[in-house]
Amino acid sequence: MHHFHYRDDQLMCEEVSIDRIAEEVGTPFYLYSHATLTHHFQVFDQAFAGIPHLVCFAMKANSNLAALKLFADLGGGADVVSGGELYRALKAGIPSRRIVFAGVGKTREEMDYALKSDILMFNVESPQELRVLNDVAGSMGVTARVALRINPDVDPKTHPYISTGLKKSKFGIDISVAMEEYQVARELRHIQVVGVHQHIGSQITEVTPFVDGLVKVVELIGKLRDQGFTIDYLDVGGGLGITYKDEDPPVPRVFAEALIAVVKDVGCTIVLEPGRVIAGNAGVLVTRVLYTKQTPAKHFIIVDAGMNDLIRPSLYGSFHSILPARRKDGRETVLADVVGPVCESGDFLAKDRSMPPAEPGELLVVMSAGAYGYTMASNYNSRPRPPEILVKGDRYFTVRERESYEDLIRGERIPQYL
Repeated sequence: MHHFHYRDDQLMCEEVSIDRIAEEVGTPFYLYSHATLTHHFQVFDQAFAGIPHLVCFAMKANSNLAALKLFADLGGGADVVSGGELYRALKAGIPSRRIVFAGVGKTREEMDYALKSDILMFNVESPQELRVLNDVAGSMGVTARVALRINPDVDPKTHPYISTGLKKSKFGIDISVAMEEYQVARELRHIQVVGVHQHIGSQITEVTPFVDGLVKVVELIGKLRDQGFTIDYLDVGGGLGITYKDEDPPVPRVFAEALIAVVKDVGCTIVLEPGRVIAGNAGVLVTRVLYTKQTPAKHFIIVDAGMNDLIRPSLYGSFHSILPARRKDGRETVLADVVGPVCESGDFLAKDRSMPPAEPGELLVVMSAGAYGYTMASNYNSRPRPPEILVKGDRYFTVRERESYEDLIRGERIPQYL
């Protein structure tokens, strides 16, 4: 569910009309609903209330400080994959012992920062990374708490770019050699093994792949304990999908019931890393129509938001519903491509979409853009990134300012010899 709805043919975010926000802040902009973010987090968290658990929001989905602060206040933590995300999480007030650090390419500097911050644990992705982390921790005179990320070779049945649990994936340590790597970890003086981690992909709309992976991991935990390992945490990752078009993912309660049936007796605190399922339908991208263009082959609706603002349609061929901010009855639909101003043929928000005709000046709202929207935005074509707006009730707040042209060149220098 979400808190975007029509009232008297005007699309509202909670109690504020999108038209009003657009007039006051300009377009394009990202818009989030406080009520939806709160509801989604609480529903997910409460679904696992029957077992010890920690919800670490996957910051790759949405790293806005206001959203992170909201989750922190609800008892949540953070799943980070870079030093920058760690910095954001700490600045938002997320306690360091609620932060887990994943990612295949952690640098020594990032490890140092995370150790100084005293995070809950590192999800280690490779044998070499394990040894480097031991070296960094040793140089600091501390011990690094780790879980090894296990690749269970499970097909998550999602887009290949966001599948992470297959044997051919760059992520994790193959489950067939996991015992050997845990034995190595135990021998490293500055490593403390505390858990096991898996994460098989993103936008997964079936429970079965999660269960299949967990069954293998729980079996591994049993073998590790037989060898004397203390396993306090089972990080089951994230990846639960949302409805963009006609997907029918399980609701958190059903998802939780299936996972709890596998892990209820494992004797671990369960760490969960939801991202898209919390933020995806809590945000939209608002854009204004600049022009319409009819060619012998196509009808184009040209808007002021492009692939640099929301790259998912161009990168994944993904579907986002597009609604008018002001609904008009009696208009026949047209078959149109909704395209942006970026100089790429791949710059589109929708292709061959049946939708009401739109005229210059009208506002269109790209739905389900709260996850992997702003976090994947860029300055391609030297386009300033849009602002982010958060609505709570009948008020809205600019939680990130629109970039300026000056922001685009901040940090650049022209050498004196030019």
